[in-house]
Amino acid sequence: MLDALFLGPYGENDTLLEKLVVEFLRDHVYWRRNFHPEDPPAIPTHAAQHPDYKAFESRLRRELHQLSASLKRSVPFHSPRYIGHMASDLLLPGLAAQMLTLPYNPNNVSEDAAPVTIDLEVQVGLQLARMLGYPDDTDRPDCAFGHLTSGGTVANYQALRLALALKAFPVALRAAQVPGLALPDDDWQAFNLCPDAGIELLGQWQLWLAGQPARDRRRWRDAVQSQRLEHLGMVEFFARHRDLKVPLVLAPITAHYSWSKGLKLLGLGREQLRLLPEKGMRLDAQALEQTLEQCRRERQPVLMTVAVLGTTEYGTVDPVDAVVDLRDHFQAQGLGFSVHIDAAWGGYLATLFRNPDGSLRGIDEVRAGFAHFPQPEVHAAFAALGRTDSVTVDPHKLGYLPYGAGAFICRDHRATALLAEAADYVFHDTRATDYLSRYRRLGQFVPEGSKSGAAAAAVYVTHKVLPLDHANFGRLPRQTVLAAEAFHARAERLAVELDGIARVTVPFAPDSNLVCVAINPTGNADLARANAFVRRLHDELRADASQPLQLKQFFGSMTTLRPEALGETEMNRILTQLQLDPATLVDDDEDTDADRLVILRHTLMNPYLIDHENGISYIDLYLAHLGRRIRALLGSPNP
Repeated sequence: MLDALFLGPYGENDTLLEKLVVEFLRDHVYWRRNFHPEDPPAIPTHAAQHPDYKAFESRLRRELHQLSASLKRSVPFHSPRYIGHMASDLLLPGLAAQMLTLPYNPNNVSEDAAPVTIDLEVQVGLQLARMLGYPDDTDRPDCAFGHLTSGGTVANYQALRLALALKAFPVALRAAQVPGLALPDDDWQAFNLCPDAGIELLGQWQLWLAGQPARDRRRWRDAVQSQRLEHLGMVEFFARHRDLKVPLVLAPITAHYSWSKGLKLLGLGREQLRLLPEKGMRLDAQALEQTLEQCRRERQPVLMTVAVLGTTEYGTVDPVDAVVDLRDHFQAQGLGFSVHIDAAWGGYLATLFRNPDGSLRGIDEVRAGFAHFPQPEVHAAFAALGRTDSVTVDPHKLGYLPYGAGAFICRDHRATALLAEAADYVFHDTRATDYLSRYRRLGQFVPEGSKSGAAAAAVYVTHKVLPLDHANFGRLPRQTVLAAEAFHARAERLAVELDGIARVTVPFAPDSNLVCVAINPTGNADLARANAFVRRLHDELRADASQPLQLKQFFGSMTTLRPEALGETEMNRILTQLQLDPATLVDDDEDTDADRLVILRHTLMNPYLIDHENGISYIDLYLAHLGRRIRALLGSPNP
C-alpha cells in the first residue's frame, strides 16, 4: 500500500499534507508563545492596520504570486509522464518533517546550534549503515558513522579526505619518531597499510598518548601534527618523503565527474585519477587487477578504488565483491588502499536485499516476483557492501527526499578522529569519548561549516516511518524495478512493431531501474545521422521553459555510449544490432557527434508508472508515443 506516501501525481493527498502543515505551524507558534509567556508581544496587534504594513504585505503577495506563477514552468517530477533524470515525487514523511523543522532553523554543526536535529543526523548515519551491512551498534568500538551532505559530490569529497588522512597518518608517526609503537619499517610500508591496519595504529597512538604525563602529551601531539600531510600540505609532505609518489584513485570510466573535481579540490590533481574500462557495462575487474599489479611493481601507491552502485547514466552495478577481494589480495602483497562505493543512485536499492533484522536476503528471496532482477552478479555486489570502507548514498535520489540530502558513511568511525577541527566558539568539551557525545560536535568532522538540521529531520523521520528493509522502504524500489522490467519488455515489442522503419534496441539489460534505448532509422549506416535523429526525438522529450508544460506528452533524457567506456567488442555489438557501420565511429575533433552513440535514457522512479487503480500503463503510453514520433519523423504513416 503506497497510496499515503506521496502528495500524488494529481495532488490526491493534499488534505493530509495541508492538515500536517497547519497543525505543526500552529504548534510552532504555540511553542514561541510559551517560551516565556510573561514577555509581552513585540509586534502590536494594530500593526497590521498600518499603511506601511499593508504596503509590505501587498508587495510580498505580489512577489510570491509571481514566483508561484513562474514555478508552474518547473519540470513536473511528480508525474508518471516524467521519466527523465533522477527525480520524482517527494515522500510525505520527509516533506512534512522538513517543513515542520524549517522555522526552528537548526544548524547541524554542534548541539549548541541544533540540540535535537544533530542527534537525528547521527541516527540517520546509523540507519544507512545498517542498510548497507555496516555495524550500527554504538557500543562496538568499530561502529560505522555517517552524516548528511548537500549531495553525493560532497560525500565523495569526504571519502577522499578521510582516505587520504588515514593513508598519510602512519607516515607522520614515523617522521615524529614516536617511541613505543609498532611502526612500519619504512615510509612505503607506512603509506600502504590497509585502512583497518591504519585505524589500529591510530588507536595505539591515542592509547599511548593518553598514558603520557600531561606535560609531555601536548608536545607529542604537536610533534605528530607538524608531520601530518594536512599540516604540511601536499608539496611539502612529498618533498620530505621523496620515496613516495602521490597516490592514484582508480575508478570506472563511467564514474561521476565529482571524482575529477574532488582530486583537484584536494590538490592531488586530475592526473592522479585513472579511469578503468568497462566489461558488460560494469567495471572490468581484470583490468583493475592488472592496474593494481602494475602499481605494486612500480611502487605506485593507490589511495582508493571506486566502484559504482548504479551509474548515473545507465544504472549499472559494478562488481563490488571482486573489488574488495582484490583489495584483500593486494593488501597481502603490501599495497593497501580503501574501497569506496559511489551508491549515490543505487544505495536505497539495498533495502531490497535486507531483512528487518538487518540480515542479508538470499538471491531466491529477492528474486521472488521479478522476471530477471537481480542477476547473480548484482546480488553478489550488494552482498559485499559490508566489506567496503565507505559509501556515498543520496537520500534526495532514490530516497525520494528534497534536495539537498546526500550522505557519507564509513564502516569504522574511529578514523574520523583524523578529520577533527577545533573552534572554541562552537565546540567546547573535547573530552567526550562515547559515540553520541562525540558526534554532537558534528561540525568538527564534516566539510561544511553550516548544514541544515531540517534536512536531517526529513531523512530521519522518513526512515522511521519506512524502515530500510524489503518489507517497508523496499516496496518503493521494488515497484521501480518491476517498472524497468515492464519497460524493457515493452521496448522489445516496439522493436518488432517498427521493424522495417527503425532499428530499436535496449543496448544492455538494466541492473536497476534505468533503461536506455538506442534507435537508428532503417537503411541508415552512418552513426552521426543516427545520433542526429535521436537528438531530434530528445528535443521533443526534454524540458523547455519557453513552452507550456501541457504540450509535452512525456519527459525523457539522453546520454551517450562511448567506445572507451564499453570497449571495442561491446561497442561493435551494439552498432551491429542497429545496423550501423563501425567505420563511421571516428575521433571527433570537429565535434561532429561521430565518436559516440546517442541514446535515450529513462529513469523509472515514479511508483505510479503502472497505475493499477485506473488500469493505465504510462510505460505503454510512452513507448506507443515514442513509436508514433519515430514514424512521424521518418515520414511513415501510423498504423
